[in-house]
Amino acid sequence: MTENYLDGYGPLLLMFIGALGLSGAILTASALVGRHKRTREKDMAYECGVTPTGDARDPFSVHYYLVGLLFILFDIEAIFLYPWALVYRGLGWFGFVEMLLYIIILVSGYIYLWKKGALEWTR
Repeated sequence: MTENYLDGYGPLLLMFIGALGLSGAILTASALVGRHKRTREKDMAYECGVTPTGDARDPFSVHYYLVGLLFILFDIEAIFLYPWALVYRGLGWFGFVEMLLYIIILVSGYIYLWKKGALEWTR
């Protein structure tokens, strides 16, 4: 610790300053070069070429968020299968039984959600 403590953080600081400088330059150039004429068409909400209907502030169904969270949950849990598959031979029967228990818990949670109707779009 007798050496300069900031030597290890110099490149990180330089990258941070560079990122701030570049983003500031891009925002400034956009404000200076961009067109500023406001029209009714530009102020309308754009929904993939479809004419907007209704209010944009209508709440989404909670079911939409539930399905999104379940997808993320099961997706993250499935990620744990990849490292296990790489070291499978070295783990032996213990690793196999542990992953089997993990998959049983995962599938039982999936079946529970299926029986509760959490994955049904029409109710």
